[in-house]
Amino acid sequence: MLVSELSPRLDRLPISRFHRRILYGVCFAFFFELADLNSFAYAATGLHKYEHMSVGTIANVTSASFGGMFIGAVFGGRLADRLGRRRALIWSVVWFSLFSLLNAVAPDTGVIILARFLTGVGLSAMTVIAITYLAETMPQSHRGRMQGAALAIGLAGIPAMAFFARAVVPTGPSGWRWVFVAGAVGVASLALIVRLPESPRWLLDHGRPEEAEATLAAIEAEVAKTAGPLPPPAAAPPVAPVRPQAPADLLRGGLAGRTLMLVGAWVFQTLGFYGFTSWVPVLLADHGFTLTQSLTFTAITTIGAVPGALLAWMISDRYRRKAPLVAVAVVTAACGLAYGLTFNTAAILVFGFGVSFFIQTFAALLYAYTPELYPTLLRNTGSGFAYGTGRLANIAGPYIVSAIYGGFGYPWVFVYIAACWTLAAVVIGLFGPPTGDIALEQLQPAAPGGHPVKTPA
Repeated sequence: MLVSELSPRLDRLPISRFHRRILYGVCFAFFFELADLNSFAYAATGLHKYEHMSVGTIANVTSASFGGMFIGAVFGGRLADRLGRRRALIWSVVWFSLFSLLNAVAPDTGVIILARFLTGVGLSAMTVIAITYLAETMPQSHRGRMQGAALAIGLAGIPAMAFFARAVVPTGPSGWRWVFVAGAVGVASLALIVRLPESPRWLLDHGRPEEAEATLAAIEAEVAKTAGPLPPPAAAPPVAPVRPQAPADLLRGGLAGRTLMLVGAWVFQTLGFYGFTSWVPVLLADHGFTLTQSLTFTAITTIGAVPGALLAWMISDRYRRKAPLVAVAVVTAACGLAYGLTFNTAAILVFGFGVSFFIQTFAALLYAYTPELYPTLLRNTGSGFAYGTGRLANIAGPYIVSAIYGGFGYPWVFVYIAACWTLAAVVIGLFGPPTGDIALEQLQPAAPGGHPVKTPA
């Protein structure tokens, strides 16, 4: 089997029970991954009140978490390129679930910092592996929509965690621990994930054409059971003559510009995203609102996350990712700035809902966009490097927010957040290529070298 034969066979498949099985497995994992990812923002209010954890210490814990996310994205992504998407996805879910429990029983700040670091490793690895797996198994006409749907369903974990935290954190000194116990329930998603097949693209590009053929034939047979006779594959698309194989190729030739563009997009997106979601509950509480009020405001605004990702489902494939990414980033910047300039309850809820809505539209679009820009052999490595660099940059994020808040005041935190989203729009608008309803293999630039790399027949 050749790559040029595999792609048309996968891309002609109608959405069926097979694709929904993948979607459900990834959604379940995303639900608890996203709930756990945001858990410390809600637990921090309890730690701030009952354990007297300072804003500076909260910044230390948050930074440790993002340090772990960088490690998880980079090395988890590379591991998935070496060992396979399915196996790496299983281990990442087990990892973040187990270490979330360590957060719950942490006796002191030092253990909390370690626990958040280790939890971050699994959370970030799971994300980059899941978005790559979806990109490689979904038909080209539905890649963006399925990424949006997976994130939309998974994002229900954020308001679920927010309302759960609102119920348990104010109950007393140990209430914050139950927030992390809830995050560990994500291990239950393994019941669905272990039943998924390996990516045929990964098998083929790792010299296992017989297994790729058998896996693809099984997929086609499963789809045909529910969808009826399958249409014939389209004519084989042209494939880039050179394909990179080493991680260093991410910063060479045609991939270098894409990698730098994605790094910039993920850095500014992450700083803007977590500058808002990780700090708003604490800043509201520290600025005169009660603990219950700040958690209530935050919980209500997070409801915008799910419909925000569903907007990406509607526009992602239609407008080829790039233009929607730029437009949504600009709107997010405007909502974030407006949020910081008001203390009216209604305006806080409206603009907070807007930020929560549009940051998840952007996230769903960027989840679909990132793996499309890399070839199979480096898809997880490249996606993990870009995503992980954003997480690494956010080690400084909490200190930036803390310094701005301490030196200039509450409104300037939101000026900073708006600036981050504006820069994300600029980077993608100037340097990002359009993608969309195109075979993954046709989106790849030639790598340096000069000689084509043949796929095993």
